[in-house]
Amino acid sequence: MSLKSERRGIHVDQSELLCKKGCGYYGNPAWQGFCSKCWREEYHKARQKQIQEDWELAERLQREEEEAFASSQSSQGAQSLTFSKFEEKKTNEKTRKVTTVKKFFSASSRVGSKKAEIQEAKAPSPSINRQTSIETDRVSKEFIEFLKTFHKTGQEIYKQTKLFLEAMHFKRDLSIEEQSECTQDFYQNVAERVQTRGKVPPERVEKIMDQIEKYIMTRLYKYVFCPETTDDEKKDLAIQKRIRALHWVTPQMLCVPVNEEIPEVSDMVVKAITDIIEMDSKRVPRDKLACITKCSKHIFNAIKITKNEPASADDFLPTLIYIVLKGNPPRLQSNIQYITRFCNPSRLMTGEDGYYFTNLCCAVAFIEKLDAQSLNLSQEDFDRYMSGQTSPRKQESENWSPDACLGVKQMYKNLDLLSQLNERQERIMNEAKKLEKDLIDWTDGIAKEVQDIVEKYPLEIKPPNQSLVAIDSENVENDKLPPPLQPQVYAG
Repeated sequence: MSLKSERRGIHVDQSELLCKKGCGYYGNPAWQGFCSKCWREEYHKARQKQIQEDWELAERLQREEEEAFASSQSSQGAQSLTFSKFEEKKTNEKTRKVTTVKKFFSASSRVGSKKAEIQEAKAPSPSINRQTSIETDRVSKEFIEFLKTFHKTGQEIYKQTKLFLEAMHFKRDLSIEEQSECTQDFYQNVAERVQTRGKVPPERVEKIMDQIEKYIMTRLYKYVFCPETTDDEKKDLAIQKRIRALHWVTPQMLCVPVNEEIPEVSDMVVKAITDIIEMDSKRVPRDKLACITKCSKHIFNAIKITKNEPASADDFLPTLIYIVLKGNPPRLQSNIQYITRFCNPSRLMTGEDGYYFTNLCCAVAFIEKLDAQSLNLSQEDFDRYMSGQTSPRKQESENWSPDACLGVKQMYKNLDLLSQLNERQERIMNEAKKLEKDLIDWTDGIAKEVQDIVEKYPLEIKPPNQSLVAIDSENVENDKLPPPLQPQVYAG
């Protein structure tokens, strides 16, 4: 799904929310734009193709080994009886191994026969026999009471559900995708069986499937939600870090048509954030979807109160992005993946639950790819906001309403002053670092010049050739100097 960012705000064509195969159901980024039905069809095609390729590879390896063995037998015609028995045993062992490989790659071994699954289910399961929690016990009683109204059909549903839970206990070593595939197959088989054999109306089938989902996922939640074999936890930490880094994003940047100064609108925003956060506390995928739906309805009400007219889809998505950024829901990616893998597929394909869930997936995808162009900012400002060097300018004092709280005005004024002081400090620090670098470069340059001069003109101190003599000393060396002048007296 492609997200478009325009000057008037964030926009997603409603047609882009639908399955890209054109079936009319809602698609999902986790299914590469397909709905759950089309995705399962594509997944089965890809898996069957891989199984066929693996089977052909196993056959080719078997033929090559048989040919190699036959050639070695012909070249070694005369061998002892003991050695022949050894070779025969070796060949049988190779054939058994190749056959095992072929069975491993065959479709029947992956899916497993129904008989083997039933025998597997009869084994005692520690997970089923352990002491159940209060919530699990309550859900079990509600499920049994609900099925009593269907008499024989209800008994068959309960039996199949118990067998499925027993079988899932032995499939915990499988990948989460394979466990999801088993669960979706179970949903589909039960729904078809109830409709065809039980002659149950479609609206009651949906209620039955909701109760089945509630019963089995309450028991399996501990093992299939954010399992250690996946990177769900890593994705959770990444999206949480991303949202924290985007704390500076304002409603104006996203063109959110919500005025939180209106008390009713502010209450709706708080309720929407509460609902999206509460999603993590639920165990059943349908209950998590219900939280998303309640959050979305609060958003539509907030937009309606602000604009005094019904909200449009173009108004809804930016507001949902803003709510996610403001709430930063815990384990967001894990919850989305859990709903995608184990929810009743009919809920994600149609209806308001599927529509709101698809929009939430689009909102998360937008947050992950959000850039300067998406917010109509320059790249320089976007980088500064992301690094925390500065924050967007707050509301100017002249734009405040007369009824605005003086404390709030002063708070924003102080925040603006702190932002300006921070910018000045950054400039001073940069200039100081530049001056320090210049001084270091100047000192190094002077030291280098002095060293060059010393190396070019080395200092040499020579000893004197002749000792110095006082000018009025005795002429011991008879240098024929004139005698010193004698004072003379003149008589006047």
